[in-house]
Amino acid sequence: MNSDNLFSQIFGKVAKLSFIRPVQEFINSSYIKLFKIDMSEFKPVSEYKNLNELFTRELIKSREFDTADEIFISPSDGTCLSFGSTKDLQAFSIKGMSYSVKELLGQDELDGEYDFANIYLSPKDYHHYHAPCDITVKKAIYIPGKLYSVAVKWLGKVESLYTKNERVALLCEMKNGKKLWLVFVGALNVGKMKFSFDERIQTNAMANFTQIYEYENLHIKKGERLGNFELGSTIVILSEKDAIEYNLFENKELKFAESVGILKKDC
Repeated sequence: MNSDNLFSQIFGKVAKLSFIRPVQEFINSSYIKLFKIDMSEFKPVSEYKNLNELFTRELIKSREFDTADEIFISPSDGTCLSFGSTKDLQAFSIKGMSYSVKELLGQDELDGEYDFANIYLSPKDYHHYHAPCDITVKKAIYIPGKLYSVAVKWLGKVESLYTKNERVALLCEMKNGKKLWLVFVGALNVGKMKFSFDERIQTNAMANFTQIYEYENLHIKKGERLGNFELGSTIVILSEKDAIEYNLFENKELKFAESVGILKKDC
């Protein structure tokens, strides 16, 4: 286990410690102030017994979204760092920094080209992730790796960072019959990535080998919760080329449930 993974495991354990009420409220309030968190959709700061509960806070009220089949919504809060189409199965984390989609997914025999969008979740964001459209989950692939920070300054320093970090890739099928990959990339201080449909998927663990979980008839409706990060990280969305027409731009701030694209019916 490298030092970043060990630090993240320790941080995850510390974040679950509960201090006496006045101290915990001070810690929580300081964190909220430091990262300028908007708490208007969440329970009061006094309700969280430790930092981990604050990191993984849930919405008091579900967000509304366009229920039309063709509307593709953001799976999470965050910032769109980059989007576009691959060339020779190369995508970009930020301008000038590319990564191999084959390496990201651990799929040597992958072919065709893809459209991609990278969403960075900062410490201030809501850390749960949801289905961006109606999907059928075919498989989940856990790929072990390091836990570099995925903040912009590190993306500019570490070549092909996303392919070096621990990650979970979900292979899904959309209603238009096209493939959709949702890739959840671990990061420094991310204690865990959790998936509500399969508790077997354990991240930031001792595993040092790829694990594959296959599913039959696992249908998830748009907006349904898929799981959550503990602290911030990145979601990479990959869809078969021209299957989704995105309405995005670089550094666009996103909210889960916001419409960000349209599924093409004639693709």
